[in-house]
Amino acid sequence: MKKSNYRDSKIIFLLGLILIVTVGCERELSDDVEFATFPKTAEVFIDGFSGGLNYFPFSGSKANAFTVDQEVKYKGTASMRFDVPTVGDPNGAFAGAIFPDATGRDLSDYDALTFWIKSTQAATLNEVGLGNDFGANKYLVTMTNVPLSTNWTKVIIPIPDATKLTLEKGMFWYAEGAENGNGYTFWIDELKYEKLGTVAQPKPAIFNGVDKKENSFIGSNVTIDGLTQTYNLASGINQTVLAAPSYFKFSSSNVEVARVSELGIVTIVGFGTAKITAAVAGVKATGSLTIEASGGFGSAPVPTQAAANVISLFSNAYTNVPVDFFNGLYDGSTTKTSDIKVGFDNFKYYSDLNYVGIEFKNPAINATTMGFLHLDIWTADTTNTPFIVKIRDRGANGVIDTNVFTGGPTVDDKEISYTVPANQITPGQWISINIPLTGDIASQKGNLAQIVFVGDINFLLDNLYFYK
Repeated sequence: MKKSNYRDSKIIFLLGLILIVTVGCERELSDDVEFATFPKTAEVFIDGFSGGLNYFPFSGSKANAFTVDQEVKYKGTASMRFDVPTVGDPNGAFAGAIFPDATGRDLSDYDALTFWIKSTQAATLNEVGLGNDFGANKYLVTMTNVPLSTNWTKVIIPIPDATKLTLEKGMFWYAEGAENGNGYTFWIDELKYEKLGTVAQPKPAIFNGVDKKENSFIGSNVTIDGLTQTYNLASGINQTVLAAPSYFKFSSSNVEVARVSELGIVTIVGFGTAKITAAVAGVKATGSLTIEASGGFGSAPVPTQAAANVISLFSNAYTNVPVDFFNGLYDGSTTKTSDIKVGFDNFKYYSDLNYVGIEFKNPAINATTMGFLHLDIWTADTTNTPFIVKIRDRGANGVIDTNVFTGGPTVDDKEISYTVPANQITPGQWISINIPLTGDIASQKGNLAQIVFVGDINFLLDNLYFYK
């Protein structure tokens, strides 16, 4: 006991010395201290690059798509010229680049990035914006589908919350592909940041302004998407831009159920209900996410088929082939689909099921050497309704032909239907389903294009693949 007390006394004594030294060394900051600041330079390109500006083409783009043009300009002596390549151009599949400032600038005094633009023909510029720095792109802003004409037009890209941009390196970026397969040229001039004072009536949104409801599970994550900011401009136009999550302040009504990160990743941590909302610069965003969280679930059974014997549509165990969609939103369907991730596992979650279609037409699947379709499902629901899986080909005509009265195949399509009886659907357990590719589909396995689920359960899907 004495030894312990002596040790504790030394610790207390040392802590006392540290406290005395720390307090004794404190100094108040002088009024003359100046904190590091960054230039507030507004100009990006006015007859030439502003100081510190660089040009970095995107990978796969035409590296020399951008040049300085001293013949065509809106004002002054030069403009930025962009030559969009024709489809098949060996020098690049599209035109696209970022223009970063190596040091960074303080853009907090401005409310918009503006420029004048014209082109050799009527066209639509795919994407243009600010905040792309080839790094975290923390404050990325994207304006999409900008209309171009042969006349000079001013473009205004409103900044969602300029107070965030005290050290921004991504001054400008763009990405554009061919129009109807053909290349063309456009010019940008007088590219700069401005304090217009007429960018007003902010209307931020998450989930594109929709109030969503989802059932989820402890340990899973949901990504908040559809992040936009809309401002009314002096012209009367309501201009919407896509905004990075870091412009938003996210909130959870119950952090014991769901927590949300700065990047808009919602993590389910407990049972119950939580509502996720957001705001930008104190203005509440439209749209929300209400989560009903139920218990956790284990991973689906690990597939044992060799990769060489599998054509996978959805599984972390294999390389997946292209799928057009996992929910065709067919007429009369009430089914909703969402992506859920737990650790390194990805799942599709189907809720409010009546029927839902998965299509893989581009290309269709040649399963002539395959013998079965496999899928794993998990549900927390008790049901008296069987779970039905239908597999459809698209026939020699390459079209999925459906009888509008029966929902079944017509013309030259074939289909098989497999039923899992309700008494074999056990809540809280993974159910592995293996469906033989026999019957009507057996002779037309070379052109498979659709899988349909029918039932009334909410379920998780994993490991959807054909195998020998």
